[in-house]
Amino acid sequence: MRLPTQIIAGCMLICAGAAGSASAAGSPPEFAPNPSVGWVTGARYLPPESGAGPVGPAPGRRLTSNNELRESGAQPLFAIGDVNAAILQPWARDRVRQRNERVLAGKPGFSRQASCWPAGTPGFLTYAVQPVYFVQTAKEILMIWQADHQVRHVYMNVPHSAHPVPSWFGESVGHYESDTLVVDTIGITTKTVIDNYDTPHTEQLHTIERFRLTDNGMRMAVSLHVEDPGTFTTPWNARQIYRRVEPVVAEPTDPFNPLSSTSVAGPILESSCAENPNGLFGAEGALPIPQTQKPDF
Repeated sequence: MRLPTQIIAGCMLICAGAAGSASAAGSPPEFAPNPSVGWVTGARYLPPESGAGPVGPAPGRRLTSNNELRESGAQPLFAIGDVNAAILQPWARDRVRQRNERVLAGKPGFSRQASCWPAGTPGFLTYAVQPVYFVQTAKEILMIWQADHQVRHVYMNVPHSAHPVPSWFGESVGHYESDTLVVDTIGITTKTVIDNYDTPHTEQLHTIERFRLTDNGMRMAVSLHVEDPGTFTTPWNARQIYRRVEPVVAEPTDPFNPLSSTSVAGPILESSCAENPNGLFGAEGALPIPQTQKPDF
C-alpha cells in the first residue's frame, strides 16, 4: 500500500509527540523519538546465532553490491542462492534453482522491488539503502519504507482475524514485551517471496518478528522466526540489524550516502517507483508493474 508523501509526513509530525522521550530501560521501545529518525539496513538476512537459518548465498559465490562498486570498483553481481540449503523442500529448491540458472546464463536478476513489487513479509526486512520510518500509536504502528512509500500496518493488542484475506504484507498484530516490539504475521499472499533469491512460500507462512533498540538507540536489532510447513523442512530463524539515520545526530559514515533522512530535506522524501520514467520497466528480467483495480483500504 502506498500513501501520498504529504499524508505520511503529516502523520509523522503529529504522531511523533505520542512517542515521548527516549525509551527507559525495560519500557516499550520508541523507534520514532522524532520525525527525522529513520532506519537503514542491508538486503540480506543475517544468520541466527544457532540452529536453522535462511537461504544464503551459494558457497564460493562472490557477492558485490552497488555500494561496494562505488568504494572499490568491483563489478556488482546478482545474488545466487544456495539450492542445497537444508531448509528447502524440493519444489522450493527448484524455484531458487530456476532463478540461479537465469542469472548464470547471463540474464539479469533484478529484485522484485526494482519493478515496484512489495517485498511482503518477512521480505520487508531486506528493504535496503533507503530508510524505514515508524509511526507509533497505542492502537497501530506503521512501518514506512521511503522508496515507493511501502507501508506495513501492525495492529496492537488485538487477535488475528479468523480467516484473513491474503495481502502483500499479511495481517500483522503486535504487542510489547518489556523493551521489545513483537509482531506476529499471517495471511501473506504467495505473490511475494522470502528473499532476493526468489525463495517462495505457501499461504501457511507465519512469521514472528522481535524489534529492539540497542547501542543506546543507535541500532535496531530484529530477530525473525519463520514457519511454513508447505515450503520448509523445519522452522528457521534469522536476524537483521538497522542503523539509525538522522540529521546531525546520526550522520552516515559509509562511502555512499543514501537518499534518506540524513539529507536536510528530511524527514521523509518523495521517492516514486511506478511513476519513475527512468526505471527498469521493459528491461529483460524485470517484472511488470503491479496494478490493482481497487484500493485495499
